[in-house]
Amino acid sequence: MLTKRDFYINGTWVAPASPCDYQVINPSNEEPCAVISLGDQADTDAAVAAAKAALPGWAATPPKERARLVAAILDQYDARLQEFAEAISMEMGAPIDFALEEQAPCLPWHTQNFLTAFEEIEWVRPLGPQAPGSAVVMEPIGVVGLITPWNWPVNQIALKAIPAMLAGCTCVLKPSEESPLNAMLFAEFCHDAGIPSGVFNLVNGDGAGVGSQLSTHPDVEMISFTGSTRAGKAISKAAAETLKRVTLELGGKGANLLFADARDNAVEWSVRRMMENTGQSCNAPSRLLVERSIYDKAVAKAAEVANSIAVGPAHEAGPHVGPVVNKRQWEQIQGYIQKGIDEGARLVAGGPGLPEGFNRGFYVKPTIFADVTPGMTIEREEIFGPVLAIVPFDTEEEAIRIANDTPYGLTNYVQSSDPVRGNRLGHALKAGMVEINGKSRGAGSFFGGVKQSGRAREGGVWGLEEFLEAKSVSGYDFTLKDAAE
Repeated sequence: MLTKRDFYINGTWVAPASPCDYQVINPSNEEPCAVISLGDQADTDAAVAAAKAALPGWAATPPKERARLVAAILDQYDARLQEFAEAISMEMGAPIDFALEEQAPCLPWHTQNFLTAFEEIEWVRPLGPQAPGSAVVMEPIGVVGLITPWNWPVNQIALKAIPAMLAGCTCVLKPSEESPLNAMLFAEFCHDAGIPSGVFNLVNGDGAGVGSQLSTHPDVEMISFTGSTRAGKAISKAAAETLKRVTLELGGKGANLLFADARDNAVEWSVRRMMENTGQSCNAPSRLLVERSIYDKAVAKAAEVANSIAVGPAHEAGPHVGPVVNKRQWEQIQGYIQKGIDEGARLVAGGPGLPEGFNRGFYVKPTIFADVTPGMTIEREEIFGPVLAIVPFDTEEEAIRIANDTPYGLTNYVQSSDPVRGNRLGHALKAGMVEINGKSRGAGSFFGGVKQSGRAREGGVWGLEEFLEAKSVSGYDFTLKDAAE
């Protein structure tokens, strides 16, 4: 069992002010796999003070030099990829192949895309010929608090810490206490890459402790949070006292509209995409809306695919899905499955309890409900597990109405061979992202939603500019070479 009780503050590993041990549980076997320490106010204050002290020097560092140092993080990743993936797999249950192929590579993917977008940032922006000598100057917002979740842990670290540092901000990261090990490795990457002391800091803790302390700290100018809608609301209220900028990437209840003219593998793609990461993705297509003329056939195919999906321990190689992250999550998912049964949805695959052959570990059967009607609990609420709700529809207008009738608005999906319909639905669906026929977001696009999914725009130039402040300057002499260039 690993013991990692220190925090990364001001370029070195330091002991917590008042050690409070927390056991990280391996969800595959319910055994402790690491012991960390949860921080308190003194630890948070020390990390924020280090970030504040480092801010002037880092903000004044030429953008090209910041980019060079951030890019050097990728050399550390390349040298320690296996260790990095194994940490993710062990602490949050991603099967090792999935951790190597999908989870860990989020770091180089986002970093390279940010570095590309960073080259195009215009630091001094003339207003135009109608306002000679007037400019908007872009500057780092300051010290930022980064609060990341357990389900795609390094994905969210990369979407926050990388653009924050590129923008010239200094930061304090509080990763989820459920999956802290990959974050501590990331801190080592930053150190070994030569990121200056105080630019990146890490304090482990829970939401009520370090999370709240960062949200209310007067020297933190911005909070970037990914997690539940409930927690996002609490952070927004806490941060209001100091008028921080708050960016939120929250929950989702994605609708996946499948029409009769969809490609042949659309149902299988939809089920496997839903079950990816054991359903623990805020952008999961958890509501499958199917045109009635193909509904029965689609339900039968969905059940067949779900029943073919193997479940297994995270450390084993293979294409199976792993456990969910912890007991609380497992119990919550079981409650939703039972709720679906009680409210009259038709269970066609999976169901309550552990999969056959398991007596421990937080494993959930890949579960499919058919004949789900709008308003049922499993149709309305984010389950965050491998549970798919199938809803029939008769017309495109009805499908749009059902899809948009949700408090969430993160990602919606369209399955149709009609490009005119695809474009039409791309506009009609109320979400931050729409994916048509399995086409993933391109390099440089952002991740983010609307409504109670939050309104963060993480990725590409949008993700960089979230960490920048715009300043209006009148009487600017554009004939001089600006230091920011």
